Order: sequence, then structure tokens, then C-alpha cells
Amino acid sequence: MGLLAVTASFGAVANDLSSRFTDTNGDLVADAPTDPKDWVDPATLVFAYTPVEDPAVYAQVWDGFLKHMESVTGKRVQFFPVQSNAAQLEAMRAGRLHVAGFNTGSNPLAVSCAGFVPFTMMASEDGSFGYEMEIITYPDSGIETVADIKGRSLAFSAPTSNSGFKAPSALLEAEFGMIAERDFDPSFSGGHDNSILGVVNKDYDAAAVANSVLNRMILRDVVKSDSYTTVYKSQTFPTTGYGYVYNLKPELAEKVKQAFFTYDWEGSALQEEFKNSGEAQFIPITYQQHWEVVRTIDKAMDVTYNCD
Repeated sequence: MGLLAVTASFGAVANDLSSRFTDTNGDLVADAPTDPKDWVDPATLVFAYTPVEDPAVYAQVWDGFLKHMESVTGKRVQFFPVQSNAAQLEAMRAGRLHVAGFNTGSNPLAVSCAGFVPFTMMASEDGSFGYEMEIITYPDSGIETVADIKGRSLAFSAPTSNSGFKAPSALLEAEFGMIAERDFDPSFSGGHDNSILGVVNKDYDAAAVANSVLNRMILRDVVKSDSYTTVYKSQTFPTTGYGYVYNLKPELAEKVKQAFFTYDWEGSALQEEFKNSGEAQFIPITYQQHWEVVRTIDKAMDVTYNCD
């Protein structure tokens, strides 16, 4: 089954590694190949950031960091402006993408089907991290509580998104007894930014979005803080997970990790872009520990990745 089909077939148990991979140490991610001939050592490392907003904006934001990675790894590093979660996942699965930041909800699919090995995420100076899912509406929509969404339209971002689909779907059913198509009219906007703009422009009555994206759009004056209201705010979730493909040459993988952990944020474009959501450094993480809450949501939704 192709990966594009997998991302669209969310009826099916989460975090099942593809049979292509092994996990001898039980950390839930793919082991590096034991035979050196199976290692990947490209002349150019390809990096992609999760496609939540305009890729052209983020090519500039990441430029300084990628130059730092070039210095540390001794490799040329190319920014790959992916347009969708499915395209990003398929690129890593096919061997065209070596280092990436996958959004919260895509991490389990990337780990299971593409051999993604996440090892870091952004955090504030005190080490705290995360974002919340918010359900927003436009002023004077008549929606003041989640119950008011019944009979109205609600936008999700994409099936792989944690805050844009999986978490709100699970929470709406568990806490409010509301199910898509029975109690409200669902649609997929293609991204958190599209959902936010859709609400502001009254294309959707409400939308489930990551407030980290919302805050950045406000900072760039793409939307005004008074152009929407929040009717629900979730617990805190981990942010974008950054990592490399499992079969990257181990010495090169270590240099990639070194590039993240030695990057100087002070005065950088990354600092400017992410300061509004509090990020100021990269911290070490493990998929097993930090994505437990996301895997729990997937399990509650009976999600399975049949990616072979």
C-alpha cells in the first residue's frame, strides 16, 4: 500500500513499525542498518520543515541554520519546500529526504513508515515546550461553546495532524459526544493557516488549529487577534519533532544532531520567527517518552499504519 493511501485511511493501530525496519532496543524507532553498505551518505543533505505555512517564508527562516549544518557536517544542505504532509512523508520513505521536522501528528506515521528518528524539538529557555489545540470561530458567529458547533461547519487541517484532526476528533467525541458528519459538517483545509484564514474570512464556522501557528500568524500581522475567538483549549502537546532518516550513516547522523545542539539562536531568523511562541533552543527528546500522549490519542481513534 502506498503511503499516500495510508495517510487517507485512518480507520485502521498506531506505532507499528514497517517490516522494513528492526527495533532491537525497544525504543519504538527503527535501528540503523548493521551493514555499512546499507548506510546513506549523500553529497547533499536534504532538509524539510513541516508544511504548515508558506514554504517560501520558511526557506528564509531556516537559511542560517542550514548554513550552520553545512559547516558542522561538511555537506551541502538543501531546503526542500514540501507542500503537504503526505509529500514530506513520501519523500523520506523514498530516500529523497534525509533530515526533517515533522509535525506532532505526523511523527508516528513518519516513524512507522518512513524510518524517521526524531531526537529534538524546540523549547523555551527554561526547557518547557509544547502548544495547545484551540477550536476557534469568528466573532458574532453565534458559537460560544463547543456544543454550539452542532449543525455548523468545522475545519480540520489534515488527517495526519495531531491538533488539526486527531486530537480534536478524539476530544469532541470523548468530552462532548460529538461525531463528524453526524453532529457537524467537517472539511479538510490542507493546513492550519488555511483553517485560520478560513475562519477569519467566514468560510468555516469553526476550526481546530495549533495555537503555535496562530500566534506566529498574529505576529506577522497575517491575522488580527480580535478577528477570532477561542471556544476550547486543550492540554499541552509536544511540538514539531526534528530528526533524520534511520539509514543515514551513523557518523553523519551524529553530526546532524551536533548541528542542532550547537546552533546559536541569538540574533537568528529562527529566534525572530519562533520567539512569539517562546522557543529559544533545541532540546533532546525521545519518541518513546515525548510522543506517548499522541500515540494514546491514535490508539483511542483505532489508528493503524499499514505502510508495507
